[in-house]
Amino acid sequence: MIDTSPPTEKAYLVGVELPRARFDGEDSLDELGALVEAASGVVVGKSLQQRRSPDPHWWVGKGKAEEIGRETKRLSADIVVADDELSPSQQRALEDATGVAVIDRSTVILDIFARHARSREGKIQVELAQLEYRLPRLTGRGKEMSRLGGGIGTRGPGESKLESDRQIIRKRIQELRERLAEVAKQRERARSSRATEGLFLAALVGYTNAGKSTLMNALADADVLVANQPFATLDPTTRRTALPSGATILVSDTVGFVNKLPPTLVAAFRATLEELAGADLLVQVADVAHPNLHERMRVVEETLRGLDLSGKPTLLVLNQIDRLRGAEGDALREALAAEFPSAVLVSATTGEGLATLRARLGEAAVASWRRVKTTLPYQASALVQRIRTRGALRRADYDEAGIRIEADVPPDVAAEIESAIRRK
Repeated sequence: MIDTSPPTEKAYLVGVELPRARFDGEDSLDELGALVEAASGVVVGKSLQQRRSPDPHWWVGKGKAEEIGRETKRLSADIVVADDELSPSQQRALEDATGVAVIDRSTVILDIFARHARSREGKIQVELAQLEYRLPRLTGRGKEMSRLGGGIGTRGPGESKLESDRQIIRKRIQELRERLAEVAKQRERARSSRATEGLFLAALVGYTNAGKSTLMNALADADVLVANQPFATLDPTTRRTALPSGATILVSDTVGFVNKLPPTLVAAFRATLEELAGADLLVQVADVAHPNLHERMRVVEETLRGLDLSGKPTLLVLNQIDRLRGAEGDALREALAAEFPSAVLVSATTGEGLATLRARLGEAAVASWRRVKTTLPYQASALVQRIRTRGALRRADYDEAGIRIEADVPPDVAAEIESAIRRK
């Protein structure tokens, strides 16, 4: 069999570390390396330059650009990957200086999304984000656009679209926006249907690769794809799960966030992320064993603020505590418990702490429930089954007066009970 897949691209990573940057420069480059590997590239070298501000023409200094060119040649690198989003002129200047294609972090992230998009909505969102990102960068893109066999940053809508006339691309963008608007309406109708059902919705949010999908599977006995790579989950997945409190809730797994997430991608995925707006509770999942725990939590919180979701009730879940071992791990657990006293420490892999998490979700779900003691008419017997399904039926006695019940129920079910009593 002939292998027709494009060859693995050898990538040389470049970062610029600015004063008061959120992430340490080396850590940010390590994350960029993981993103490149998720896009099927291989990292052959990297370089980090400390600067007070990016060079407006070269991004790095001119001397550094020439040094990068020598290193890429020595290492036979196919591409240079910048850790920040580059302007079109910076990209062209670096390509001229290095003699190879230059892409940036945003391009790599968009490429990973293109690889993982499965649903019709996901594919529309990715293509829209890619086209809007690439449109101002089409001029003078010979090195990248002519790479034989494609490569990182060339997946998704296809090179024929990207090399077409700008007017054709703008028309395509408009078509995609219209299709996405229709998909958003369908999603809104689905949300309205779910709201009518009245189930409590807990949405998992967090940094990419924090273990949200594994936690989703553990909580709801689901079958969400789990992969040790960024952005394995793009399309929201929602499942029912019964809790010890008697409540049945919905748990939703959503796309992860990442530092320096391209604005075009956030905008394109807004319809998907609006699922979070309808959630009753945001469950922020963080990888407790990651050295950049606090920085990653801040990225998630800033992204939520950008989506106008910072005021939502939130439960912090510190995941992967099975990776905290020995005396040092025990000390870190105690420190985190003291720093985040309302957080739940769990291991989605081993199950440790899941009982506590289920109890906390149950408490949140029943916080607005009402205790009802009344007598229902026999013609409302179907409502008793609904109480069993949606609430906690404590007793039900059948006598001449009707069905005497005592139950804890959500507000909408309490309203149904009051309506049934008024009609008798």
